[in-house]
Amino acid sequence: MRALVNGVTLNYEIFGGSGPWVVLSHSLMCDLTMWGTQIDALKSDYRVLAFDTRGHGASEAPEGAYSLDQLAADAKALLDSLEIKDPHWVGLSMGGMIGMTYAINFPNSFASLVLCDTTSRMPLEAQPTWQERIEIAKQEGMKALVSGTLERWFTDSFRSQPRPELEFVSSLIEKTPVTGYVGCCHAIPKINCTDRLAEIQVPIKIIVGDSDVGTPVSMSQEIQAAAPGSSLTIIEGASHLSNLEQPQQFNKALLDFLKENLVRKSKFVE
Repeated sequence: MRALVNGVTLNYEIFGGSGPWVVLSHSLMCDLTMWGTQIDALKSDYRVLAFDTRGHGASEAPEGAYSLDQLAADAKALLDSLEIKDPHWVGLSMGGMIGMTYAINFPNSFASLVLCDTTSRMPLEAQPTWQERIEIAKQEGMKALVSGTLERWFTDSFRSQPRPELEFVSSLIEKTPVTGYVGCCHAIPKINCTDRLAEIQVPIKIIVGDSDVGTPVSMSQEIQAAAPGSSLTIIEGASHLSNLEQPQQFNKALLDFLKENLVRKSKFVE
């Protein structure tokens, strides 16, 4: 399904028939299909919205630099158009950055926030790397980014043998429009919201792979320290795409958190 919102056409899918809403926001160079295992785990008890961020999947990929404010506004416009209120937001990497930005810019929008393998601040020393990646994509195409990305996104042991997940993610990277990748590469390095996380007045769960080199455990710990009442789960044997490398651990952390919040909310209502 598609919707024209905030000046861009976004692709989305809805799963499940009843229950609270859960919104899934994917990482850079992926699309909504990266959430397949989580959708299967959620759809019996929740209504699930998964969407392709601007510049990714089947969504429109306009030319030019994007911003996290813009990507958050895209998501809000999509949720508003679908009349989705108080969802649980689950975002991985870029999706987590969009979720934090959304929650800060549009207070009281979420029932809870799940931040996976992400960061609230990009170190200055990392800035040149993003420009280098932009140049590679422009000059050599997305295929040139596959090998290095897989090395960062999955552990050595996971990559030591052929796995369908590796082929799947490779294809997602190659299919990402260069314009969309470049647009988002301008947005991601500018994330700098650690000092505003205390403004987010909803339960926050942080999930990170113990071997994540792109957004290491220390970055999740920084989010936890800045977000009062948040909780952190470290996934053993996972790097950046912890939802794909260790789906059972990931799904347990996610489902347990969502269930806890439903119980907490029902007690509050009573």
